[in-house]
Amino acid sequence: MGENTRVSIPQSFIQELIARADVVEIVGRYVQLKKGGANFMGLCPFHAEKSPSFSVSPSKQFYHCFGCGKNGNAIGFLMEHAGMSFVEAVKDLAQQYGMQVPEDDASPQKRARASEQRQKQATLSDVLEKACDAYKKHLKSSHKAVDYLKGRGLSGEIARQFGLGYAPEGWRTLASVFPNYDDPLLSESGLVIASADEDTGEEKRYDRFRDRVMFPIRNIKGDCIGFGGRVLGEGTPKYLNSPETPVFSKGRELYGLFEARNALREQGYVLVTEGYMDVVALAQLGFPNAVATLGTACTPEHVQKLFRFTDSVVFSFDGDAAGRRAARKALDGALPYASDVRSVKFLFLPPEHDPDSYIRAFGKDAFARYVSEATPLSRFMIEAARDGCDLNSAEGRAHLASNAKPLWSQLPEGALKRQLLAEIADLVQLNSRELTEVWNGRRESGKADSGHKGKYYKNDSYHPISNNGYSSKTSSNYATRPRPGGRTAPASRADHAVRILLTHMVAWHSLSNEDRSMLCELPAPHGPLFAWLESQLHEHGAQPWAALREGLRDHESEALALRSTASFEVPLAQEPAPDDTALELRGLLDLMLADRLKLLETEALAANDLVRYRQLRDQRLALGHAKNSGADA
Repeated sequence: MGENTRVSIPQSFIQELIARADVVEIVGRYVQLKKGGANFMGLCPFHAEKSPSFSVSPSKQFYHCFGCGKNGNAIGFLMEHAGMSFVEAVKDLAQQYGMQVPEDDASPQKRARASEQRQKQATLSDVLEKACDAYKKHLKSSHKAVDYLKGRGLSGEIARQFGLGYAPEGWRTLASVFPNYDDPLLSESGLVIASADEDTGEEKRYDRFRDRVMFPIRNIKGDCIGFGGRVLGEGTPKYLNSPETPVFSKGRELYGLFEARNALREQGYVLVTEGYMDVVALAQLGFPNAVATLGTACTPEHVQKLFRFTDSVVFSFDGDAAGRRAARKALDGALPYASDVRSVKFLFLPPEHDPDSYIRAFGKDAFARYVSEATPLSRFMIEAARDGCDLNSAEGRAHLASNAKPLWSQLPEGALKRQLLAEIADLVQLNSRELTEVWNGRRESGKADSGHKGKYYKNDSYHPISNNGYSSKTSSNYATRPRPGGRTAPASRADHAVRILLTHMVAWHSLSNEDRSMLCELPAPHGPLFAWLESQLHEHGAQPWAALREGLRDHESEALALRSTASFEVPLAQEPAPDDTALELRGLLDLMLADRLKLLETEALAANDLVRYRQLRDQRLALGHAKNSGADA
């Protein structure tokens, strides 16, 4: 089953949801918070710390950690802390506040099908949970299965933690658990195999898992979505997984992630192994931060899910050729997410060892050192690119350049990508510019001498179009003047107004019709943004920035809004008082009105309309007089 995308949920609903939800309440369910001034403080749940640096703002509906930099709204917290996808977080939050998640542009028939699908998923999970309970009961009465687990060094406590069980040898033992053994849900969940008899054509039904130690697979919410079964004895296959079902996809799920989710933050990294038993054995031996892929290669979806919980991933593989091939596939999955603030490493164990046997042979500390010395992604990527290339020949170096291009191109922009470009260029005996020219299939003309033609710089001479129509001379103070709390003010008065009104929406009520008209008539992207803000006030009333931020997704002025409010998303120690904000906005708008009147005066003179010119000049002078009188008072 494919996961819903952000587009499938109307932005208006997301906006309303965030406005209704209380981020203090949501975060407070997971973090012990204490009132500290206007905000609430607590120990950050995203990194280990002894003194509180995690701040939650009820007015902004934002959380922020001054230690690790994590910040966001209620939906973002559920994604970061609970590892939910965006859609999962929205649905979870909506359920808490009694709201029904609508679907954008969905017909009644489509909504009915979606509702039916959700009901089926819930029913399948119920069926799988019932089977899980039965397998756990069977384990207690199976000496053979218990002896196997004890022989692998597992305790009863670890078996209970992971919900291990046993599927008996019989062909239809689940019939005692599900009286209606012909129920289609049993085959849809992967518990029962249904096939036609070759002779009679009649349907035969029998248990998929027989005489196997059972490992329940859980999603991040803890629901049982499938099983892995390890055969006892010499049967094949050694490991058998549930098939793909409406609730289970091998390419997206990871075994042990639900059980390891808290340990990942405590340990600071996740260890990705190749099997169920590796995960359980590592937890037994002091490494509860391990997960495993489910009989498939590591996918980008796996990596993306892991980075919701930690910024450091270590892939563990056997040191043989098969392990190297598996590592190569994991590299492809990891490259798009290998940003400058994340760590990806590759651990290759000696061929005769798996993690369990290595720890038992050399000890926990030795394995921890082995993990810390794992091969960084940068080195493994270079090794993969140069595999089979003779760097002593021009042909070999050209082959390396060809191999490296598709790998390097997948990396996100940043310092790591630039450094690897230089390293690859050095290996192929070219400079970075020459290598990019080769990869692009052309010679690039120099761009350094293109200057800044067409761009506005704050030191340029005045041009009416620059800086949203306001004089660069009168606006320069706003471009460079330091703000309270160490912020740097936006580059233009219009940007400054955007920041104030998006982060203090209630201030819009104090504006006159002339103020509002002036703002809404500004050129794009400012004018459309102010017009949108006014419509939001009429439809929803004053909202926190967290809600407005969601409503602006895909809006033409979204980039402007995010740029102008970037400093606001960090809770400040010295937040301006509401009265100070109102005065700041009033002074700003007066200056903007004065600038606007000057431009209109110029247009009136150009048209030789002296009457209009005098009216505008008198209006501007009266505005300046009122401002000075207010300052004197």
